Amino acid sequence: MAAEATAMTRPLRVLMTADTAGGVWQYALQLAGSLTRGRRAQVALATMGAPPTPSQCREAGSIPDVTVHASSFRLEWMSEPWEDIALAGKWLLALEDQFAPDVVHLNQFAFGATSFKAPTLLVAHSCVVSWWQAVHGTEPPAQWDHYRESVRAGLAAADLVAAPTRDMLMSLARNHGFRGAGLVLPNGRDPHAFKPGRKRPLIISAGRLWDEAKNIRALECIAPEVPWPIEVAGATRSPDGLVWHSDGLCLLGELSAGELAGRLADASICAHPSRYEPFGLAPLEAALAGCALVLSDLASLREIWGAAAVYVPPDDHAALAAALKLLIADADLLGRMSQRARAVALRYSGATMAAAYDEAYSTAASAAGTRLQALAPIEDTQCAS
Repeated sequence: MAAEATAMTRPLRVLMTADTAGGVWQYALQLAGSLTRGRRAQVALATMGAPPTPSQCREAGSIPDVTVHASSFRLEWMSEPWEDIALAGKWLLALEDQFAPDVVHLNQFAFGATSFKAPTLLVAHSCVVSWWQAVHGTEPPAQWDHYRESVRAGLAAADLVAAPTRDMLMSLARNHGFRGAGLVLPNGRDPHAFKPGRKRPLIISAGRLWDEAKNIRALECIAPEVPWPIEVAGATRSPDGLVWHSDGLCLLGELSAGELAGRLADASICAHPSRYEPFGLAPLEAALAGCALVLSDLASLREIWGAAAVYVPPDDHAALAAALKLLIADADLLGRMSQRARAVALRYSGATMAAAYDEAYSTAASAAGTRLQALAPIEDTQCAS
């Protein structure tokens, strides 16, 4: 798309959906900021779920050529969201008419089946089915059948489908019958935003504490036997209003990107015992800040980090404690693992991510053109009698 954008008289216009919970918000801001750098693009960010917090508004407002259009429509993974999904689809179509984007970048499944005029790229960051399998070890109950149907319809109708890891892309085939030519588009973060500091004897983790997939209880269980304190950054209140408490961990609550970067700069180890992680922005940010990584032994995380992390089974508390104590006791090993993790993390920059998405938008436009040609009516070539 870069060549096409250069030929245009205006910057590339991207209508991008997002939600304000978890990593998708930071992913969307990072990508929007990288795309718009140098006024190469304009991004209209359409948010759903909880309205952006004042801190999130300040983050978005600091990025030139990004406008935020906020709504409170329920997200597709929430309970009984379908009336809101229908209304949100109409809202997005109205935003498309207003903004006239060159591409619509969807970070939810349901809107893949919406009749946008512009080419669509649907990015699968996670899904309820694969989440449920990882957390509960079973298939989701029948109450999620409507969700399954919506995901299948969205995947089938989008001009192009992508995921941040090959493992996540393969799960779409296993769980939703996706047979298209999907792309792997890894996430990225700005290395200048997460720099190593003067390290202290401190372990850090980050994620929604109420999300069973993040498995923060594993850290609470082993905290008494680990000699270093463990800090955890992330939301403690669930969308249903339940509040997560802990006696053994230092809960930092939700932090801005700058506040989190400061905490990561001080920490020596990032512990990430997640049961489910299609990509994992938290380990990436921690590695950029010079933390050694202790990660769950998941295919997606091995795909990214290879030999640059220590891996433990998600629910093996003894192995988690042993891995942390090994790094704490061996300063040389801790230093080597920190250097390895940072070297890998530097491959996943915001600029690299933006370049990959630039190409993906072009591919989506080509796919949309092919689709429209296939749908075009065949002209009647018979001679008049």
